[in-house]
Amino acid sequence: MENEFIDIALQMAKKAYKKNEVPVGAIIVKNNKVIAKGFNMREKSQNAIMHAEIVAIIKACKKLKSWRLDNCDMYVTLMPCPMCAGAILNARIKNVYYGAKDNNDKNNLFENIMNDNVILNHKTNYFYIKNEDCESILTNFFKAKRK
Repeated sequence: MENEFIDIALQMAKKAYKKNEVPVGAIIVKNNKVIAKGFNMREKSQNAIMHAEIVAIIKACKKLKSWRLDNCDMYVTLMPCPMCAGAILNARIKNVYYGAKDNNDKNNLFENIMNDNVILNHKTNYFYIKNEDCESILTNFFKAKRK
């Protein structure tokens, strides 16, 4: 199931790519059913917080009519940034699976935020499920931008 869900997130990343957005896609799953999808929309919206994870969280909250996304899992093509990690924790998402590491996260901010049990009353598990397609879409996007 894991690979099927990351593939759906990758489809969302491809939509972002076609719209000249950084190609990151995210989906939220509850009871093995996709309840929300999102991709980066910062350029289109001109809104700094419109990351794929945030878009998916907004849609999932609306669908469930709750800010608590208990027993939901997120599949995202790139390791979440600190802002998205905070949103994931606040939404009470149970598990996060990501397909590519963020090479800019030299200080392990994502892991530090997710593991800070001192100030948080919720624990989100996270798993790196290396996916070469998630890595290559980002590499290709930024190579093309540099040309």
